[in-house]
Amino acid sequence: MTMKSTRRQFLIGTGLLTTAAAFPAFAQDKPKLRFSAVFSEQDIRANMMKTFAEEIGGDFTFEGYYGGTLFKQGTELVALQRGNLEMGNIAPQDVANQIPAWSILTSAYLFRDAAHLKTFFASELGTGMKKMVLDQLGLHVLGPTYFGARQVGLVPKKKINTPADMAGIKLRMPGGDAWQFLGRSLGANPTPMAYAEVYTGLQTGAIDGQDNPLPNVQNMKFYEVMSQIVLTSHLVGFDLLVVSDKVWKEMSPEQQAKFQAAADKAIDWSAAEHLKQEETLLASFKEKGLDIYTPDIDAFRSNAQKMYLESDLAKSWPEGMVEKINAL
Repeated sequence: MTMKSTRRQFLIGTGLLTTAAAFPAFAQDKPKLRFSAVFSEQDIRANMMKTFAEEIGGDFTFEGYYGGTLFKQGTELVALQRGNLEMGNIAPQDVANQIPAWSILTSAYLFRDAAHLKTFFASELGTGMKKMVLDQLGLHVLGPTYFGARQVGLVPKKKINTPADMAGIKLRMPGGDAWQFLGRSLGANPTPMAYAEVYTGLQTGAIDGQDNPLPNVQNMKFYEVMSQIVLTSHLVGFDLLVVSDKVWKEMSPEQQAKFQAAADKAIDWSAAEHLKQEETLLASFKEKGLDIYTPDIDAFRSNAQKMYLESDLAKSWPEGMVEKINAL
């Protein structure tokens, strides 16, 4: 090999190295979008986020962290506020801890179903509540992520039609004043108990029933030790898909529109999948011999909302908001 050809080989090699080094630098210019949630990677909502990531295409480097592996439940909100996270799936209860007016969105029978929930967040009322989150927490709410309605499952075969029929029923509820108040608003005698102890509690008679979305009843096999499921639908379960306002403001108007459209598409898909799963589980539980029926929902709703409005919890609620949401 001549000196000239050697020099040529060196220059080509250097050029190749320079080009190779440039690719990672280019990739790093793409904004990182870290997303954190406590649901598992097998959850429908994990697929929701994968759908979202595909829709936003090459504008961001999306990193999804599931099962609380990046931030534990309840800490995502603070991480977002501190700039340690770009996106999250946040419980409305966590928002209410910082914005008391938001506690109205965690109360019983506020939303009738997934469609009512979506209608609210698309309305002027919902826009006003989202603006509170933007102004006070620095977060842009993309939409509510529905994950199922809570239903009452009982061991006794007593027919339940109104809250009066729940008198004396020892209903397991999660610990905490807000959850215990929810149990009382159903007419029951709420009993705090660890989630892992519920199956044994139902089996031994320590409690008469529990309240959970149907997928939880399936996962924990509560159906094995219950006689009936009363479709009270007393709490429409949802979280909030949010992105930090800092990330939002760095996008062009076109990127913002694309980002929101991707979120809307993914959220709608996830809600539809959850609703299908609930229908499938109802059929499955009926086949297993459980009695499944809908009580007088208006009676339950009236009783619960009256109790909430007369409680200290309602002191921070926007005036007339319950009535306005009911009318949607």
